[in-house]
Amino acid sequence: MPDPLKTYDVLGIGVVAVDDLLYVDRYPPAEHKVRVLARRRECGGLTGTALVAAARLGARAAYAGTLGTDDELSQTVRRQFISEGISLNPCVVRPDARPYHSTIIVAASPPSRTIFSHVEGHAGADPARPSADVIRSTAVLLIDHHAVAATRRAVEIARTAGIAVVADFERDGGDGFDEPLARVDHLVVPERFAAELTGTDSPQEAAARLWTPDRQAVVVTCGARGCWYCDARSAAEPRHLPAPAVEVVDTTGCGDVFHGAYCVALAEDQAIGHRVCFATAAAALAATAEGGQSGIPHRTAIDQFLKTWNPLSTAASNP
Repeated sequence: MPDPLKTYDVLGIGVVAVDDLLYVDRYPPAEHKVRVLARRRECGGLTGTALVAAARLGARAAYAGTLGTDDELSQTVRRQFISEGISLNPCVVRPDARPYHSTIIVAASPPSRTIFSHVEGHAGADPARPSADVIRSTAVLLIDHHAVAATRRAVEIARTAGIAVVADFERDGGDGFDEPLARVDHLVVPERFAAELTGTDSPQEAAARLWTPDRQAVVVTCGARGCWYCDARSAAEPRHLPAPAVEVVDTTGCGDVFHGAYCVALAEDQAIGHRVCFATAAAALAATAEGGQSGIPHRTAIDQFLKTWNPLSTAASNP
């Protein structure tokens, strides 16, 4: 159950974005023209999408990163967060802040997405805010690989206070990134980045190499092939959780949905096997609908889905 002594279940300080999604039949080669079948604008970003997922799954979610004052992109994000019930009370407002702005090409055959991202101004965590009290008011702190100096400060405050830190890292964040990478106690990374960090193409081996005694969990996500995960009991031999077979429509944001759902399960004090199972189900259901955030499922849909798909119920290992 969520901690009633905390103001928030999940507090995010990373990047939010506004995504313009273009749907095509096939991604074109160079010098070719392709017809756009549909287009839509949605909010996105690693932390932004994870927070929407957390809110739809019933968590008390809040955004403590940065937004601009009255620019169009920041206002778009504000409206979306308010409509989802995400608190903006801890949000830091800066005149120079802007969400990322991405154009995402979603191809139907074969299913793929290509992201063209742009940022103008500051994005992500602020170097001096939110206050330590705000950070200590959450059960789970969610970070990403942007604004490393500011993220490092927040991670240290959280870890000192005994607050779980979940990382949504997709790449090396640059100077100083090694410090938050080492201090995150719930490291959830995609297979590609896990390979870069460890030098192995085996996600099972990568999970084992990313484990340290300072962590509580390591998860390497592999898309349609599920994920590998470990904790202190299984660090030497990470376990595999398969992904359910679903009809994929759009994979935009599925990794971030996984992170948001993982945070919710962590705030509810679920065991690691149940956390990754819950997060895998959320990401799989999100892939069956168009849009990075519009297709994120609500809690009732996941609970119903887990009645018919739950590999832990037949797994030989202890979750």
